[in-house]
Amino acid sequence: MEAIKLVRGRAVVVPGDEIDTDRIVPARFLKAVTFDGLGEALFYDERFDEAGNPKDHPLNRPERRGARVMVVGAGFGSGSSREHAPQAIKRAGFKAIIGESFAEIFFGNAIQIGLVCVTLDPEDLGVLAGWVEAHPEGEVEVDLEAREVRFGGHVAPLAIREAAREALTSGRWDPLAELLEAMDRVKELDAARPGPGKRGGYRGPA
Repeated sequence: MEAIKLVRGRAVVVPGDEIDTDRIVPARFLKAVTFDGLGEALFYDERFDEAGNPKDHPLNRPERRGARVMVVGAGFGSGSSREHAPQAIKRAGFKAIIGESFAEIFFGNAIQIGLVCVTLDPEDLGVLAGWVEAHPEGEVEVDLEAREVRFGGHVAPLAIREAAREALTSGRWDPLAELLEAMDRVKELDAARPGPGKRGGYRGPA
């Protein structure tokens, strides 16, 4: 797995607090068998009308195409626990989200797919959002090792749960990938484990 220590890129502000997972990816898109193409569903009902015509949404603005950092408010990812929400964000090209706070389950789901979620205090977040709006071509850096967000000469201390920061920076953020990497050892342990018919193992009902 890739160690994620620094994310750098242009940013987009998605304003509002308590943006829930149903807004991030509407429920009808959950029928997909895989997450492939889910990035197209990101904020779909807020970005397009019933005929599929684009609305004036930050993600639709030409100057924001290719943004890698999303700036949000408080309580981002609240509501249902659908893992499709962080998947849609990542598959739309985003590498990091900076907000005031995140819903617990959303945060966990995001970290497990390598989507960086960090928080700033409200004052610093407001300065960042204002700078991003005024500088569409400007880049924001999320430095997990230095624990800083840097933009336009500003430096703001970020916060992230230490276990999540260590998982990202060490490249140990995907538990399934860790299991697959250790499959040889898993097979060794399984072969050594007492089983049906083995001494000390389960022999079935008496």
